[in-house]
Amino acid sequence: MTAQQSHHDHDHPHDHSHDHGEHHDHDSGWRGVLSKFFGHSHDHADSIDDALTRSARGIRAVKISLVGLGITAVLQLVIVAITSSVALLADTIHNFSDAMTSIPLWIAFILGRRVANRRYTYGYKRAEDLAGLFVLLMIFLSAVLAAYESINRLINPVQVSNIPIVIAAGIIGFAGNELVALYRIRVGRSIGSAALIADGYHARTDGLTSLAVVFGAIGVGLGFPVADPLVGLLISVAILLVLRSASKQMLGRLMDAVDPSLTDQVERIAGATQGVQAVEHLRLRWVGHTIETSFAITVDKESTVERGHEIAERVRHELTHEIPRISSVEIHVNPCAHDGHDPHASLHHHGQPEREVSAPARA
Repeated sequence: MTAQQSHHDHDHPHDHSHDHGEHHDHDSGWRGVLSKFFGHSHDHADSIDDALTRSARGIRAVKISLVGLGITAVLQLVIVAITSSVALLADTIHNFSDAMTSIPLWIAFILGRRVANRRYTYGYKRAEDLAGLFVLLMIFLSAVLAAYESINRLINPVQVSNIPIVIAAGIIGFAGNELVALYRIRVGRSIGSAALIADGYHARTDGLTSLAVVFGAIGVGLGFPVADPLVGLLISVAILLVLRSASKQMLGRLMDAVDPSLTDQVERIAGATQGVQAVEHLRLRWVGHTIETSFAITVDKESTVERGHEIAERVRHELTHEIPRISSVEIHVNPCAHDGHDPHASLHHHGQPEREVSAPARA
């Protein structure tokens, strides 16, 4: 006996839905108040609200950071007009470009909320990861531009005037970018968005270029005009190091990498569910800021289809309670092979790999 459980999309005369979408946030609205007093809600609408809430938080973070960086860049632009500082102008351009990277991420969050269709059967959540790639590219270009400006200033020195004002503008740029970076990274980690975290690192790189303006201006004021471009080169290296950190998680998402401890947790919860004898062929992946998982469970071969379905639903129910941001649980039900019969024997001549049992059998 086999049965395929696929994220509650099967046609069935009864509604067995327990898909709670992503991690249960019960802190907003009247549903959250009720859940605190009366326990966990099993309303399917709550899972939809939860997913929309996370996307809305991402969009709000993008909007707020866009305004924050815009104000920072405008303040710097005013000072550029006063001082004619080339270094500060380059930094201001960086800040404007960083603000603009919020726009594709904003679009990606909106696209990710669209429902799946016959063409995009998994939905549009990957748009968020693609936006993350664009952010990585912008971080790399920031490093290249900073290095180019620094080398150009070494070859063609530029006289910096109104040094105290330039220093003040650099501090404004650093503070504005770092505040935005901290906010983006915090919200990105909270909702599980690698793209938003990468955009936070991008803001941090522009903060570093602002810091370069400060140290460069101080060096010029102390009588070392070469300090400005040298600090710029050091900041270029620092930006590349930030890029390395941002790329590790973002590219890992695109390669479907997950934390091994998360895999262990899913395996442990599924294997400990009553009626499950083994867990096989476990897979997890991030799509945008949600997690999808698929695996097979082994149940008693004497179980009815209804009983196998009930066990699979129990597994899904436990996972959606325990695993943050899980949105899709696809479960295949296998009968046990205690009598030596291989339920997958008909597939062996097609080169199908044998499924490795990853959770111990239950008594």
